[in-house]
Amino acid sequence: MNEYIIETNGLSKIYKGRAAVNQLDLKIGHGDIYGFLGPNGAGKTTTIRMLLGLIRPTRGTIRIFGQDIRRHKLDILRKVGSLVEYPSYYGHLNAIENLEAIRRILNVPKENIADVLEVVRLTKHAKRPVKGYSLGMKQRLGIAAALLGNPEVLILDEPTNGLDPEGIQEMRELIQTMPKKRGITVLVSSHLLSEVEQMANTVGIIREGELVFQNTIHNLRQESAGGIRIVVSEPEAAQLIAREQGYHSVKDGTALDFENMNDAAVALLVRRLVENTHAVYRVEERRKSLEDMFMQVVGKGGGSL
Repeated sequence: MNEYIIETNGLSKIYKGRAAVNQLDLKIGHGDIYGFLGPNGAGKTTTIRMLLGLIRPTRGTIRIFGQDIRRHKLDILRKVGSLVEYPSYYGHLNAIENLEAIRRILNVPKENIADVLEVVRLTKHAKRPVKGYSLGMKQRLGIAAALLGNPEVLILDEPTNGLDPEGIQEMRELIQTMPKKRGITVLVSSHLLSEVEQMANTVGIIREGELVFQNTIHNLRQESAGGIRIVVSEPEAAQLIAREQGYHSVKDGTALDFENMNDAAVALLVRRLVENTHAVYRVEERRKSLEDMFMQVVGKGGGSL
């Protein structure tokens, strides 16, 4: 089995001399929820269209299930479901009738319709005309259509766009069930870090067509660590003790701010302060918000955190 279910190497798309996507190396593992994150216009949709074979890359390769999409496009796409931008339906038909039209094209069992409607929690609305659906319900119906062929990979382009908070939560919960309940690998794009953080395991950040960060959400959180703050009764004297222990600090009122201290070092310093009759009022871990980290990465124009 290949290590990655989706892998691109040097993937690029040039429009009129401008690189919409430039040298993209995506690596998406089996059973992962991969958050593809970037500002509007960063190249997310162009990348997704290339992954789905809707547009041709200018250069570079795409391998899905270990196969080159240029040579095995039909075989690959039979196992890929997608929702790109807003789905369109026959408004006068109900959900079952809309899915039946798609089912006939895919030539899959009729029972799949009831199955996917249950997955997206639309069973009780299945016989209502789709024109009466909320935007969130229409998006969930779009995912039902994407699941109809029992795909192994699901590619979703900004699925929470335009949804109210309740619709966003429903979409998030639905996406999170895919790997465990159906064995599906998910690629979901978004311009909202808060959404990606809550649903994805891995994140790739794209800026002006270039991948500037690719790692797990866990590692992104680790990178956001900003240091330790210790609030004490006598900051000047405490700063001298810290310096004797080999730790540089910046004084801020009654607080001392430290960088790059592990748990053992913090414990040792606090013990030394207490032994020297200093009152330690508070020990705080200072972290940059993930939003700050995102803005830092997006503003770099390259490299990684």
